[in-house]
Amino acid sequence: MTGRHRSKIVATIAEALAPLTDGMTILVGGFGLSGNPEALMRGVMERGVRDLTMVSNNAGALGRGLGLWLRAGIVRKVICSYIGPNDDVHSRMAAGTLDVEVTPQGTLAERMRAAGAGIPAFYTPTGVGTLVERGKEVKEIGGKRYILEHALHGDVALVRAHTSDQFGNLRFWRTARNFNPVMATAAKLAIVECDNLVANGAIDPDDVHLAGMYTHRIVHIAEHENAFEFTPGRSAR
Repeated sequence: MTGRHRSKIVATIAEALAPLTDGMTILVGGFGLSGNPEALMRGVMERGVRDLTMVSNNAGALGRGLGLWLRAGIVRKVICSYIGPNDDVHSRMAAGTLDVEVTPQGTLAERMRAAGAGIPAFYTPTGVGTLVERGKEVKEIGGKRYILEHALHGDVALVRAHTSDQFGNLRFWRTARNFNPVMATAAKLAIVECDNLVANGAIDPDDVHLAGMYTHRIVHIAEHENAFEFTPGRSAR
C-alpha cells in the first residue's frame, strides 16, 4: 500500500506476533482442527509467551491444534464451549494447572459478537436452570428467566482466512469460516494468516466475509497441513 496508508502486510510470522506479551487473552479461530491459523499457533509457542488466556471452540483435538499450547504449559485459562475427549484439557484440569470456563457455543459466539459491536452485556435463556447460571445475574423478562452474559474481548485474535487483499478484506473457505470473523471483531489486534494474498479490488465486494477495517496484520502462508479429526467412510458389511 502506498501514500498515507500504512501497509498491513508483514513478511514473517515472528513479525506478525511481535506485539504478543505474557498474560494476554488470545482468541483463536477454528472449529476442532478446521480453520486453525496453524502457522500463527506455532509462532506463539516459538515466541515464548506464557500465562495466556486462550479462547477457542474446543481447545484442540487429538493432541493437535491448540492442544500443543496446553502441552507446552503456556496457557493459564481456557474459555471454550466443548471439551469432549480432549485429554490435554482433562488431565490439566485434574492436576489443577488449568482453569477452564465452559460456555455454551452460541453464547460464546454472541459474547464475542457483542464485544465487536460495542455491546457490554446481554440476556440469554441459554443455560437457565443449569450450572451455567451459577454466580451470574438472572432476570425475569416477560415471564421467562434470562442469564446476563458479558461481552468477551480479546487482546489478540489469530485468524485464518482463505483470501485476503492488501487492506485485509477477507474471504473464508466454507466451514473453515466458523469463529474466525467474529473473533477478529472482538480483539484489539487481529492478526490474519491467509492462504492467498491478492490485490485490492480482486475480491468482489459481495464476496467479502469480513471488512478490512477489522484486520491489523496480514501474513501470507501458502502451505498448510489442514489437519482434520476424522476421515468419514462407509463401514464394511
